[in-house]
Amino acid sequence: MRLYLLRHAIAEDAAPTGKDADRELTPKGVKKLREVLKMAEKYRYRAGLVLTSPLLRARQTAEVAVSSRGAAGSLLETRALAPDSTPEAVWDEVRMHSDEPDVTLVGHEPLFSSLYAYLLDAPTLRVNVKKASLGRIDLDAASPAPRGVLRWLLAPEGEG
Repeated sequence: MRLYLLRHAIAEDAAPTGKDADRELTPKGVKKLREVLKMAEKYRYRAGLVLTSPLLRARQTAEVAVSSRGAAGSLLETRALAPDSTPEAVWDEVRMHSDEPDVTLVGHEPLFSSLYAYLLDAPTLRVNVKKASLGRIDLDAASPAPRGVLRWLLAPEGEG
């Protein structure tokens, strides 16, 4: 399985409702996200099944990824990708879709930093996961414990 980790793009500081879950992407965030998705074309990125956090900024990021990759209709929300989730919960969710060759996860920090370390079986690994970054890890989703291989990690220009 090719597993892609897409952190949500830049979102507004506060939603009109005052709820963190309602924060929307900014125009700058969408622009940077599209730049990363364009870069990913060189690496043959295929969104495949897209699993997203239920928070608005993640859903909007997922929708941009799906529409840019022509994969309409393959978007599912899951609490496993909410900010307060765990890498183990994400892995359990991924394994439920082990028949999918390409799966994109859309979520948040600090979950994604921990998720990279968990999926790569490197507990002390530290990854600076920038907003709108996209990484690919190859792994066997049928395995009870992940042992992935990092293939690439892209970040928006100017985001280091």
